Amino acid sequence: MRRYTNIFSSEHNRLSGRVLLVMVTSSLLLAACSQSNTSASDSKPVQPEPTVATQTAQVVEPQAELTAVTAPLINQSEVLKNVSATVYKDANCGCCKEWVGYAEDNGLNATANDVADLSLFKERYGVPPQMQSCHTAVTTDGYVFEGHVPAKHMAQFLKNPPSDAIGLAVPGMPVGSPGMEYQNQFMPYQIMQINKDGTTSVYADVESPQQQL
Repeated sequence: MRRYTNIFSSEHNRLSGRVLLVMVTSSLLLAACSQSNTSASDSKPVQPEPTVATQTAQVVEPQAELTAVTAPLINQSEVLKNVSATVYKDANCGCCKEWVGYAEDNGLNATANDVADLSLFKERYGVPPQMQSCHTAVTTDGYVFEGHVPAKHMAQFLKNPPSDAIGLAVPGMPVGSPGMEYQNQFMPYQIMQINKDGTTSVYADVESPQQQL
């Protein structure tokens, strides 16, 4: 009989301990949830004002950026709309076609001329081998623009041509330059000035797509 009494007492103690543990745990969880809800409710009243201010700043700021980007395009179009050029290229050159369309969109009156041997025209118009690209644009005034030169820099050059220069060149085909756009990728490049004596110098460094606009 005593043995059964001890067993009953032991089981009763275990059950009591479990019940106590569950009660303590439940109390802690309820307290934590209560604190979390209280903190959340306390922080709600101050959220609308910063949110409105932030949204206002985000709406105003892009408008300023768009104005800054659009303004130069109007000016360069004004300069290039009075310029005509022949673009010597390969008939199968896709990026050459893209550049011609881009130049026309920015005011240039461009006439594409597909030729079998581009090297003849590059040599004729004084483009050094290290400056060569996939197409050569020659204005009616005799200025040369080799490769994917941005319209912005063409307009700058034509507005005030250096006395010792025959034109500009973007050697090779840098990814992200006008006509060479690909999946928003961009490769920094230099625009080179081609001089009458065959020498070259850096006309501009293009470090980002925005500098082409």
